[in-house]
Amino acid sequence: MPQTDTVAGALSRFQASGSPWLALPFFRDGSAERVAAAVDARRETGATVLPPPESIFAALTLTPLDRVRAVILGQDPYPTPGDAHGLAFSYRGGRRLPASLKVILAEMAEETGSPLPASGDLSAWARQGVLLLNAALTVEAGKAGAHLKLGWSALTDQAVAAVSAEQPAVAFLLWGAPARQRAALIDRTKHLVLEAGHPSPLNRRADFRGSRPFGRANVWLAERGLPPIDWRLA
Repeated sequence: MPQTDTVAGALSRFQASGSPWLALPFFRDGSAERVAAAVDARRETGATVLPPPESIFAALTLTPLDRVRAVILGQDPYPTPGDAHGLAFSYRGGRRLPASLKVILAEMAEETGSPLPASGDLSAWARQGVLLLNAALTVEAGKAGAHLKLGWSALTDQAVAAVSAEQPAVAFLLWGAPARQRAALIDRTKHLVLEAGHPSPLNRRADFRGSRPFGRANVWLAERGLPPIDWRLA
């Protein structure tokens, strides 16, 4: 397959972008190349890797390190072709909104007094400085979690730690156990950490609804003289 259609090709293009994220050890010590090779090896066996290569680094591209104002962590991309486009929880499919995203958007709509959006595309959040980063940037069609152990998690850990160290005031919205485990990487003397249960309807504790993360994040930002995030979506 052409190099431009591979994860290695996507990595090469990202490395040529000059992104501030390229200072992370993940991109300097060979880790990125090893993960890309592992994912491409799966492609060569016939696995359908998602999202498309051009979208794999979308979260880092749309939200540079020096513009991060909030962080939302996910697990891995949606495993249905056409749904994922490189941003945690964000959805571009043509069917009903994924269940967890619908819960997230219902909470947002209730907090902001806006209608429940028909679209699940969260690009508008990313462009405002909301880092929507998954623990694995790739997945295989029909196999949720397939790439969680390929080495992507080092990138997630390093990105969270870098935001904590280099940005002055960021709201971290950590939903579910895997995301909350990364709270230890965050300097709470500088940043806001809002922890809640996973928004999945299968979460028996149902401890996401009513947590009001969007309004609480904006109040905290405003208290520090920082502009709020417009969470509303068209």
